[in-house]
Amino acid sequence: MTTGSAHRQTLPPHLDWETCDRARLARARAFDGLFFSGVRSTRIYCRPVCPVRPARSENVTFYATAAAAERAGFRPCLRCRPETAPGSPAWIGTATTVARGMRLIHDGFLDRASMAELAEALGVGPRHLLRLFMRHAGASPSEIAATRRVQEAKRLIDQTDMNLAEIAFAAGFGSVRRFNDAFAATYKRAPSSFRRRGGR
Repeated sequence: MTTGSAHRQTLPPHLDWETCDRARLARARAFDGLFFSGVRSTRIYCRPVCPVRPARSENVTFYATAAAAERAGFRPCLRCRPETAPGSPAWIGTATTVARGMRLIHDGFLDRASMAELAEALGVGPRHLLRLFMRHAGASPSEIAATRRVQEAKRLIDQTDMNLAEIAFAAGFGSVRRFNDAFAATYKRAPSSFRRRGGR
């Protein structure tokens, strides 16, 4: 097919234009994440499983990665969401975004900044960041930050002689009341009960 020969260089080495076009027209799930199709008439790129009516073959070219499609000037489809393609570099990248977010949270980022500021630091929108965290971490950034504060406070109670008010602020709590409430919710015990138990 001459239509595909001009664009063959954009494909992974183990795929050819005709195979990709058949997979796209059939919405074959086995090919999801293996390539992306760019529609030259709309300048949008899609996954093979996109639910939108397939474009005419002569208007389509194929790319090995989402990044390659974007580099060629295509924008991602809002229906099939190429960033969620399983196994694709873009999908792996979402896990990397969450990992970077986790590092910032564990460094106390959300103790001094908002969820929107965290999303901005990671280069994504707040809603998208929440979806990524729920998918990869099973909890929201704020929930992870809250757990980190309690864990850090518990560590300081166990390992230092700091008084409880100092520990509350050192762990990132905005007030001693929030510190006490968090321990009551997590452990069903007051922070002071751990200090007594430790013999400090």
